[in-house]
Amino acid sequence: MKTPADAPEKTCREKEADRIQRFFIRPFFLSLTIGIPFCVFKLLFGITAVRIGMETSPALVAVGWGVIGWAAADLMMNTGRSVFDILGRPARFEYCTIAQAGSIVERPLVFLAVDTFLSFTIICFMLWSGWITKLTQFEAYLWYAATTMNLISLSVVSIYNEVRRGE
Repeated sequence: MKTPADAPEKTCREKEADRIQRFFIRPFFLSLTIGIPFCVFKLLFGITAVRIGMETSPALVAVGWGVIGWAAADLMMNTGRSVFDILGRPARFEYCTIAQAGSIVERPLVFLAVDTFLSFTIICFMLWSGWITKLTQFEAYLWYAATTMNLISLSVVSIYNEVRRGE
């Protein structure tokens, strides 16, 4: 019977690959490339809803402010997760308010997936409704930055995983 001592030691290349893989799942990386960009999308949606609602509907203004509050809370949670990760300490809270609610029923990842779905829905709504054109130039640059961070990081992780799979 083989023992752990008989197992071949990891090569330098394998150790480096493990280190990179661990970085991709760190709260700092996940918050920076997924959580915070999603917060930006939510925030800009809320701001746009308030802006449009001021001309059309008090209910839309209320929804907009609700989304702004949701985005701000999620932004604080993602920032907190990043800070705790940098300090090498575990966070005692989730990445977002919806996942935090999911932790009550011990299903934070399911609720995090719901938050992701809602974030993608907001992105699609902003694009297909034409609300994206209502952003100021500064807001548009925030949107571009969030999109770039989210998509480029997703691509880098996908490329890395495919390269690793082919080894």
